Amino acid sequence: MRSIGLALGASLSWGVGDFFGPLKGRTLGALPVLLYVQLGGLLTIVLVVATRGKGPTDATALLAIPAAISGTLGLYAYYRGIAVGAVSIVAPIAGVSAVIPVAFGIATGDRPSTWQWAGMATSLLGVFLASRENEGGRRVAAGVGLALLAAIGFGGYFPPMHAAGNADFWWASLIFRLTSTSVILAAVAVRRPALGVPAVQIPFLALIGTCDMLGVLLFAAASTSGLVSITSVLASLYPIVTVLLARVVLKERVARSQELGVVLTLTGVALISAG
Repeated sequence: MRSIGLALGASLSWGVGDFFGPLKGRTLGALPVLLYVQLGGLLTIVLVVATRGKGPTDATALLAIPAAISGTLGLYAYYRGIAVGAVSIVAPIAGVSAVIPVAFGIATGDRPSTWQWAGMATSLLGVFLASRENEGGRRVAAGVGLALLAAIGFGGYFPPMHAAGNADFWWASLIFRLTSTSVILAAVAVRRPALGVPAVQIPFLALIGTCDMLGVLLFAAASTSGLVSITSVLASLYPIVTVLLARVVLKERVARSQELGVVLTLTGVALISAG
């Protein structure tokens, strides 16, 4: 149950961060926002690890490096997808990323219970339904391509980060953020976007980064006692939070099929927890 609670906590943290971050990216630009978000998260985890005063205990924590590269590329695609599409469409599709760690976990020996199998299938079906848009005869919504790229990037994050977190979740989280920040700095060096943002926005962007960093830390901690197939599915439920925020804050209209998707996803969480 501890791993389930931590994974759901990661989902909640990511859901909040993945709503407000891309929302700011619409007006300030994806790369500038990502840069300040990454720096805010980096400062948070550096302070936490420094306060603990303990060095790394296992070289396996270095697997956070490929996890960060994959996850950060996925995050950039996610920001770009929300720049052109509705939050309530792009976010659920990105949540399909859970398919990758589930397949990996089963291939490497995970044995979920029958209830957990049913829960994972129900959750993934819910995410699929939440991604469908039928208005105007349109079956595929704007931003779907970028959302699928985000799903691939996020999916590639889970297996190596699970292993890294199981080895040393504090240092895995720090290594992850150091790497992800480096990836964004490299992108900034190549693209050379204007980085100026209103000073009043910087603390808010740093707070978003802290929220995202908390999600990384909670998932890494969940990895110490949970199966990769289970914790990854639960942590991938952040689109529910993001969609609900989009409905409340942006007044985005959610179709009946999408509402059904949300209900199925939450039902899946209950089944996984019961297993």
